[in-house]
Amino acid sequence: MILDRLEKMPVGSFHYKLLLVTGLGWLFDSMDTGLIAFVLPVLAKEWGLTPGQMGWIGSIGLIGMALGAVISGTIADRIGRKKVFTITVLMYALGTGMCALAWNYETLLFFRFLVGFGLGGELPVAATLMSEYAPTRLRGRFIVLLESFWGIGWLVAACIAYLLIPQFGWKIAFVIGTLPALYVFLIRLHMPESVRYLISKNKVEEAKEIILDLEKKLHIDSVPFDKELTPEERGSAAVEVAGPKTLWSEKYVKRTIMLWMAWFGIVYSYYGIFMWLPSIVFQQGFAVVKTFEYVLIMTVAQLPGYYCAAWLVDVIGRKNTLSVFLLMSGVASYFFGNAATSEMLLFWGATMSFFNLGAWGVIYTYTPELYPTSMRALGSGWAAGFGRIGGMIAPALVGVMISGQMGINNVFIMFAAVFIVVSAVVLTLGTETRQKQLESIG
Repeated sequence: MILDRLEKMPVGSFHYKLLLVTGLGWLFDSMDTGLIAFVLPVLAKEWGLTPGQMGWIGSIGLIGMALGAVISGTIADRIGRKKVFTITVLMYALGTGMCALAWNYETLLFFRFLVGFGLGGELPVAATLMSEYAPTRLRGRFIVLLESFWGIGWLVAACIAYLLIPQFGWKIAFVIGTLPALYVFLIRLHMPESVRYLISKNKVEEAKEIILDLEKKLHIDSVPFDKELTPEERGSAAVEVAGPKTLWSEKYVKRTIMLWMAWFGIVYSYYGIFMWLPSIVFQQGFAVVKTFEYVLIMTVAQLPGYYCAAWLVDVIGRKNTLSVFLLMSGVASYFFGNAATSEMLLFWGATMSFFNLGAWGVIYTYTPELYPTSMRALGSGWAAGFGRIGGMIAPALVGVMISGQMGINNVFIMFAAVFIVVSAVVLTLGTETRQKQLESIG
């Protein structure tokens, strides 16, 4: 009864407010990640960093993200989505501010780890919360739109880098990055706890109060609840919180393997490419300001990539959309690494951004749908956490490859191969979840 009324609610102001609140968290997360990418070339010159040291500044944040995703995803199934989301947003915001106080390479590494922990914890929990409120018919679209805030955050980071870093230095970027701390108060005002989570914890009366409040806000005539839960709700409430071993049970092992490999490949390629993108373009002979202009144009291409994916996930499905976007990311990566002119560098960079970030939107849609409520945040957190291992490896490995004179083209041949392999894995092992209610996905 409770979930039936949740599903039947028309899309209204509540859903868009929730999208905005969680999306702003995504935007600030992306802005922070983008800022370190734009800061690296300036910081390397000021501190005399080697390519290997630059790589580790990117990788250390990913180590924090891996731990944050696993720990936060696990406890979010125990203490709630909202509490974990609030804590992690505050942690990464304050950590970013501390980066502005870094006085040497080692202290910056430590502060970047703290930022990464907060970042990694917030993203899968926010996606889980949004997926548990979005109506089945539009769930895929809502999650991809949530992920599209990542592209907006990169645009903000690029603008900060273009307008402020040349004038005021790299520290100003991190000072601005502390603004999300204020955003925590918005969360408290506008974000309810997940109804599905409350039912799974036998907090039925609290779940009913949220439904009644939402119906009032959406101008729906409310009727009293029956005392009895539906069979699906009783089953959800009777299930204890699962542990990591459950991810490898016979029922879930196939989808866990698929998700972990997909996450690893996407994160490995994304952070390996985009953490180095300003530096790579700079190595092609452009001045710093020109570099920011080029990367800004490439970043703008992320937004139509998200919106195209948001449409396709409900037309051809999650599995097919993800597989196609990964494959095309590989094609674009290959040609980007072998671009002979600035025009081709810009074209293939924009194409790479279009498909790569569209794939990110789909993976965040797909992951929570493949696990039940009792282990949804757990499954999402562990998949994202394993993926961050790829993010730890890639930036440092690119630094080593560039130092070894292997050439930019060989770096991008490697990324193209990773995309193509992961695309095949998703197509082979994936299970379609389009237009299925979360409780009915087997």
